[in-house]
Amino acid sequence: MTREIVIFVLHKPRLSSAKKANADATPPPAAVRRILRKLGADIRDARRRRRLPMAVVADRAFTSRSTLQKVEAGNANVSIGIYAAVLQALGLLDGLGEIADIARQRWPDSGQRGAAEARPPQAHIKTDR
Repeated sequence: MTREIVIFVLHKPRLSSAKKANADATPPPAAVRRILRKLGADIRDARRRRRLPMAVVADRAFTSRSTLQKVEAGNANVSIGIYAAVLQALGLLDGLGEIADIARQRWPDSGQRGAAEARPPQAHIKTDR
C-alpha cells in the first residue's frame, strides 16, 4: 500500500530592498512635501501648456505613466533621477544643475552665511537615562 503525502507551503511575498527601505522610512518634513507638491504641480502645468499627453512625456522620460502621475503629485518616493528625466523631457532641465551651485547663491544679508547658519534647526530627542 502506497501513501501520498501532500505538503502545502505558505509564504509571504518578498519585498525588494527598495520597497523595504520605503516601508520603514519616515515621511519627509512638511516643508519638503510642500515643495515637492509644488514642483509636481509645476511639471503638470508645463506638460499641459505644451499640450503633451502623459504617455508621450513618460515615454520621453523613459518611465511609466503611473510614475509620471506620482511625479505630478509630488510623491517623495520617486527618485530625483526620474524627476530630472521628466524635466528634461519637458525641456526644463537647465535650472536643475544650478539649484545647489554655491557660486550662484545669493543670501538676503550682505555676506554669505556660514554653513552652520544655512542648516535647518536640528531636532533634539530627550531620552530617559
